[in-house]
Amino acid sequence: MAAHSTTKTDYPFQPAGCRQCERLAAFLDTVKTRYPGYHAQPVSAFGDDRAQLLIVGLAPGMHGANRTGRPFTGDYAGILLYQTLYKFGFSSHHESISLQDDLQLIDCRITNAVKCLPPQNKPNPDEIRQCGYYLKMELEAFRNQGGRIVLGLGAIAHRSVLQCFDLRQKDYPFSHGATHVLPCTGTLKLYDSYHCSRYNTQTKRLTAEMFEQVFSRISADLSINNEGRVIKK
Repeated sequence: MAAHSTTKTDYPFQPAGCRQCERLAAFLDTVKTRYPGYHAQPVSAFGDDRAQLLIVGLAPGMHGANRTGRPFTGDYAGILLYQTLYKFGFSSHHESISLQDDLQLIDCRITNAVKCLPPQNKPNPDEIRQCGYYLKMELEAFRNQGGRIVLGLGAIAHRSVLQCFDLRQKDYPFSHGATHVLPCTGTLKLYDSYHCSRYNTQTKRLTAEMFEQVFSRISADLSINNEGRVIKK
């Protein structure tokens, strides 16, 4: 498979400027007042716009993506994710610091089910459904560009993906390490993992070994090898 990498976020349906959820919009206004230097807006997807792997998280973190404007960047949740992406050849660096670094994702794209920081990191069900518009468009573009695997980080991301395809949760239950073939999508597969949050990693609900096992299976599924990819130092 030919490798290609980019940091573009030029999909026409990026959520910049969206204020459809009044609670989230008001909260972001408050955060921006308290932290004037923060992004404090909807966070767009990041990575290869012709990726074969799409990673779906929950929502921006207060001092991570909400601060930096890039998914899983600048907070604890991104540590394990980017280390693992680098180890398996999906990233040019082992960490994501800011929009000003030269990080590139390779055959991989990262987004969130909810694009805005929610209070207490808990989006309401109506906010998840509202933001599902953006996720559905992302998934359709991902599939149309040859995307093959979606990795849902946590149960909310998992359910959000299913909702985009009008699939029932009971038919595709969330379980760490599970794989679901989504029949309405052709060949698209949904992989499940516990979210790489501080809580999950510090309590050992999710270990680095468990996370790497998921990526090992994804890599095998995509028949990924190192030819033409980033050479790790």
